[in-house]
Amino acid sequence: MRVVVVGAGFGGLSIAVLLAKNGFDVTVIEKNEQPGGRASVYSENGFTFDMGPSWYLMPDVFERFFAELDRRPEDFFRLIRLDPSYRVFFGDEKAVDVSADLEDNYALFESFEPGGAEKLKGYLRESEEKYDLTMGSLLYRDYRTVLDFLDGRLLLEGMKLHLFENLETFVQNHFESDEARKIVQYSIGFLGGSPQNTPSFYHIMTHIDMNLGVWYPEGGIRAVVQGLISLGRELGVEYRYNEPVTAINVEHKTARHVVTPAGSYDTDIVVVNADYPFTELRLLGEDARSYSASYWEKKILAPSAFVAYLGVNREIGGLVHHNLFLEPDWEESFETIFDPEKAAWPSHPSFYVNVPSRTDTTAAPEGTDTLFVLAPLAPGLEDTPALRDRFYNLLMDRMEEILGEEIRDAVVVKRIFALSDFAQRYNAYKGTALGLTHTLWQTALWRPAHRSKRAGNLYYTGQYTHPGIGVPMTLISSQLVARELTERYQ
Repeated sequence: MRVVVVGAGFGGLSIAVLLAKNGFDVTVIEKNEQPGGRASVYSENGFTFDMGPSWYLMPDVFERFFAELDRRPEDFFRLIRLDPSYRVFFGDEKAVDVSADLEDNYALFESFEPGGAEKLKGYLRESEEKYDLTMGSLLYRDYRTVLDFLDGRLLLEGMKLHLFENLETFVQNHFESDEARKIVQYSIGFLGGSPQNTPSFYHIMTHIDMNLGVWYPEGGIRAVVQGLISLGRELGVEYRYNEPVTAINVEHKTARHVVTPAGSYDTDIVVVNADYPFTELRLLGEDARSYSASYWEKKILAPSAFVAYLGVNREIGGLVHHNLFLEPDWEESFETIFDPEKAAWPSHPSFYVNVPSRTDTTAAPEGTDTLFVLAPLAPGLEDTPALRDRFYNLLMDRMEEILGEEIRDAVVVKRIFALSDFAQRYNAYKGTALGLTHTLWQTALWRPAHRSKRAGNLYYTGQYTHPGIGVPMTLISSQLVARELTERYQ
């Protein structure tokens, strides 16, 4: 069976190797010059940047994925557990490290509030229980109709997740201090949500980063991409770059051809890892679309982002591999992202700084640093050079003020990537960096389907589909699609 995979992001690369392992003839077509999708690589003057994902979390998901291929992650890259896992700057007031050692973290939370250590222990127990429940029963299954929920055991377990309580309320019931609350909620930003609109069961993220640990694949996230490529080539996958898909032709409810400037590919199955709304609205004819333009307009999008890739000619003090700069009024940042009435470039943004050169000698020349500075933005905002310059200086002013060190005078490589770049490079709907946020009504059954409603052999994988945003979730999405295709066609 011939399969054409549209897009070489993590979704496309992962589905390709799974299907090739199961006997399919797979071709991956990618519009850009390299694989990885949002996990592209930018290099200049000896500085190398992972352009997108920078956190390696949920190592168990990677292990389960590679086990399906009779491999292990360490066959392709060496993992390093980061310690500290990350550093948190609470505005001008203090900086603390979240450790790879739980005892250190108990002491840290005790310093935040009386009984903080016991509170964290209880919170971690709960988050581990919910994680095991979620991984065991909920994530590794697909949802097509409400009947998929009408399973007695599944309903009972779903009730245990407190689906109708938001994360902010849940956290407020567990901790009193601002510091503790922010540490156990920060990761929701990486899932493209806010504590107010994200279900409370996402407190599993604290188990993920404190119990399972924050890791780094030697050579960066790009090493994971290259691992998938090398495995795909071994399995016979063909990769074609610089070849944007211009149409997917559907005839009699069957996807027949994938069209690019280089020609037309006949195929038995199409799996799309390209941006879901772009595919529906631009690559398919109206009668072949599962979702209308109004469907996408009504969805709550995850943020876009402003990213500055900076190569600096010295090492910057005060920073570790992962750094979170959280402003006292971080609610303002969430409002400017998720409240349509207040959507704007934020004036007091919280932001993230990744310094891979702390761990990876290939990221920068000796004695220098690579800085990846990211602040979330509302999708769909105006994006101009003047807005970018002003926001860049706002972030750098704040970082230099907190660290007490000039940084801009050391910058020798600089590249800015923001809303219009996400739209142009990744065909991202309204410039979103992540797709759809994880509200309750955009979870599981209520995310766009893996299988087209109008073409029986057209499938989708990636961050728009169940289970959602992030590299681990994308791997699971591909496992679900590969399982269905293998059962159906092999």
